[in-house]
Amino acid sequence: MSKTVQPNLNGPSPDDQPSLTDSYFLRTKAVVGRNGDAQVTYAIFMRRPVLSAPKLALTWLKSMLDHRGADYQIELSHPEGSWVGAGEPILYITGPLSELVDLETIFLQRIGSASVAAYNAHAMCSALPNVAFLAMDARHCAGTDMAELMAYGASVGSMAAKTNAGAVGFVGCATDHTAPFFGTEKGRGTMPHALIGYAGSTVKAAQIYDETFPDEPLTVLVDYFGEEVTDGLAVARAFPERAKAGTLSLRIDTHGGRYMEGLDVQQSYAVLERNAADAIRGYRTDQELKHLIGTGVSAAAAWYLREQLDQEGFNNVKIVCSSGFGPEKCRVFALAQTPVDVIGTGSYLPDKWSETYATADIISYDGVSRVKTGREFLIPDQSE
Repeated sequence: MSKTVQPNLNGPSPDDQPSLTDSYFLRTKAVVGRNGDAQVTYAIFMRRPVLSAPKLALTWLKSMLDHRGADYQIELSHPEGSWVGAGEPILYITGPLSELVDLETIFLQRIGSASVAAYNAHAMCSALPNVAFLAMDARHCAGTDMAELMAYGASVGSMAAKTNAGAVGFVGCATDHTAPFFGTEKGRGTMPHALIGYAGSTVKAAQIYDETFPDEPLTVLVDYFGEEVTDGLAVARAFPERAKAGTLSLRIDTHGGRYMEGLDVQQSYAVLERNAADAIRGYRTDQELKHLIGTGVSAAAAWYLREQLDQEGFNNVKIVCSSGFGPEKCRVFALAQTPVDVIGTGSYLPDKWSETYATADIISYDGVSRVKTGREFLIPDQSE
């Protein structure tokens, strides 16, 4: 039995840290070393609302300061999973300037993006509280460090949605490495499109997968040949016991350049008129209409597949959707009360990376409040 790989919560080592830090912080450290230290307080904040996700940043910071033998204090104003408004300090860090100044670069890298991912994941899970989510971000991340931050952020947002909205939330992720963030030992997932191509047919791919992993639930991609309904029903017929037991799922990942089999604009409107008329009767933006009745994996597509399965008596076959599921698409799927059981997503990753920039400003030097002009709002109101 292979050992579960734990995510690296410690970040860069003390030996590697200097080469990864902005040089002006290193130079400031040298200047302070020659001219005398100061006790300072940093305020850490972001320019947009987020969910607080500080653990990976704080774990690394504490390990570095403990390694240096520094005396420090951390005041976490917004605990993990709590909402933070734009410009509100997430936390304050107090300690010697000589020990803190050169740690800012890496610390900020590890808090901003995770907090935005947590915010997005919370919005998605809260919009669809009865749907299970699977984190499939790893392939979209720029290396393992980013994958850890994104998976951690998703787990924080998921837990907050479970607490605040009674949501199912994220039930796992695609890789073993980040699985512990979701309380599991292994990554989850069944087959990519490549396995369908290898097998030559959707049913054959399902059969050889089931023969290899007979004791696991079976999720089958059905869009490879552009015959989602035809292949989906064929798979259900090929696995009657699984279909009855609810251990068979059909995953639609239809390319955004075409409609799912059996649909076009008119048919998509008709499907929603039968099942969720209110979703299309109000004012909708172009993007909302795309998610409702457009090409690719739309709400109409999920409803249509559900109709076809139920007509054939496959009421217990589950539907898995993937492809571009971010906060907005989840919100629109909720408007249509879309019958989806699981959503595979990596789209909680921040859409605009500039929104992930966390900022640290010193607000106190040796007990005297002082901050650059324009950031006075970071200094706590002493009158409260």
